[in-house]
Amino acid sequence: MTQSAAYWEHFDHEADIGVRGVGPTLAQAFEQAALAMSAVITPLENIDTRQAITIECTGDDPEVLLVDWLNALVYEMATRNMLFGRYAVQIESGTLTATAWGEPVDVQKHQPAVEIKGATYTALRVTKTGDGSWIAETVVDV
Repeated sequence: MTQSAAYWEHFDHEADIGVRGVGPTLAQAFEQAALAMSAVITPLENIDTRQAITIECTGDDPEVLLVDWLNALVYEMATRNMLFGRYAVQIESGTLTATAWGEPVDVQKHQPAVEIKGATYTALRVTKTGDGSWIAETVVDV
């Protein structure tokens, strides 16, 4: 079987929102999960990806690393008052290094639907599928 293309999607979970990233590599699945989280706030096409920041997280467990990664993004969004619409992730030996591109929040332009409080351990799953692609998913608290 061939690996599927990378993509993201949301899934329903009570009052919160599930984010799922799928990709041919673990890093691409993490990128897609981050895009899914950004898309909870505003449509991705509303975000200009003109300003880059670097984020680093460490963790031996891929599931814990996913939560740490998404929470690092929530922190950066809150403290920098930014939204991100593009990500490049590298994962080596339990260290995630990423670049996130975005712009300052413009309420008129972005019309944010919700504020994400954080990624949770609810429905947390990072796994390799039978076709060799990766799935990274969890629920974000809104």
